[in-house]
Amino acid sequence: MTNRELHAWDRTHLWHSFTQMAEYEPLVIRKAEGCYLVDIEGRRYLDAASSMWCAVHGHRHPTIDAAIRGQLDRVAQCTSLGMGAETAVVLAKRLADLAPGDLDRVFFASDGASATEVALKTAFQYWRQCDRPRPQKTKFLAFREAYHGDTLGAASVSGIERFTSVFQPLLFDTIYAPLPDPRRLPAGTPTEEACAHFLDEVRGLLEQHAEELVAVVIEPLVQCAAGMVMHPHGFLAGLRQLTQAHDLLLIADEVAVGMGRTGTMFACDQESVAPDLLCLGKGLSGGYLPLSAMMAPERIWQAFLGARDSQRALDHGHTFSGNPLACAAAMGCLDVFEQEQTLEALRPKIARIGERLCGLAASPRVVGARQRGMIAAFDLTLGRDAGRELAKRALQRGVWLRPQSEMVYVMPPLSITLAEIDKLFDLLTELVTAL
Repeated sequence: MTNRELHAWDRTHLWHSFTQMAEYEPLVIRKAEGCYLVDIEGRRYLDAASSMWCAVHGHRHPTIDAAIRGQLDRVAQCTSLGMGAETAVVLAKRLADLAPGDLDRVFFASDGASATEVALKTAFQYWRQCDRPRPQKTKFLAFREAYHGDTLGAASVSGIERFTSVFQPLLFDTIYAPLPDPRRLPAGTPTEEACAHFLDEVRGLLEQHAEELVAVVIEPLVQCAAGMVMHPHGFLAGLRQLTQAHDLLLIADEVAVGMGRTGTMFACDQESVAPDLLCLGKGLSGGYLPLSAMMAPERIWQAFLGARDSQRALDHGHTFSGNPLACAAAMGCLDVFEQEQTLEALRPKIARIGERLCGLAASPRVVGARQRGMIAAFDLTLGRDAGRELAKRALQRGVWLRPQSEMVYVMPPLSITLAEIDKLFDLLTELVTAL
């Protein structure tokens, strides 16, 4: 097959995610290595978005490669219905040891939306069969511009209308709190009061709806799909206090922000928060294979125990839940964190990103520069689609950015070097100046 055939087949057979296919220009990747993608023409691209926030250790890491190859010699798939792969068992124990608080029960799924679905169903069922059942609890509180996945339950607690409006008749009702974005404070409200302001808004909703609420669902610290909206410091901890005061569950969706993205293994660690349910995905397998997880504490797990005919079990599952190959990739990913002391190595990288972002922020064409760990973003003052034009020019220069209308973000692999960070920001600075 020729490259021309591949491009043609890409246009005519492969239906891409979140892509207007009428405008799609083929970009077919043949291989990858480290922080770089390589297309079928041999062109290399710095993967500045970690292949949609997944490749935490970059591509083709030898430790993860070896873990998957080793698992292939043992077993590639076994069901989680009534049995479990050895690799899944060990991975569950390792995650339980790492997770905040007492989250020691692990349910494996395949992607972030699947983890959200099982968390929503677990929380809902919990209130029907806990020690003090409260079946009137039927609704969730989420945040405007939230994104928790595209399956119907996950979409029901997502607040980005362009993703959900056409499906609205299929979704359940959700109570939404305002987007906790310090850039959108009411006129005259000092930035240092942002946390208190947004917590007061949530407090009012909880006081009004607590009796009917199952849980509060949040992407801790950063709402990525909302435009890399970064919550004010202290907001997550304050929200946790509010959920505890109103006897509500807190579901932390760390599919995008977990696995070191914010500078700690879990975003919740930044504010010493232990949620009731924790969702992981994307980087959990190092970006190699579809794998996600929902983690729960003993007290929630206990509510699902009973006789076989009690109908108390969590009747939910996935064909590839706990798939041994995916779990082996995740084991390799955790091994890399330990062997390379990844979290400790992030400190100078986070500092360098901050320095270079500050330099960019000096441009009159840049506003709203913001950073949380290895995630950085800024908005452009040049009108609609300036971000897309910048991403197009970056691609021509060997850097892949996820195109956004008026915003630019970077979320590179944690393995990116200081030299590569400088290369990335040198190009961004040049392109912003040239727009």
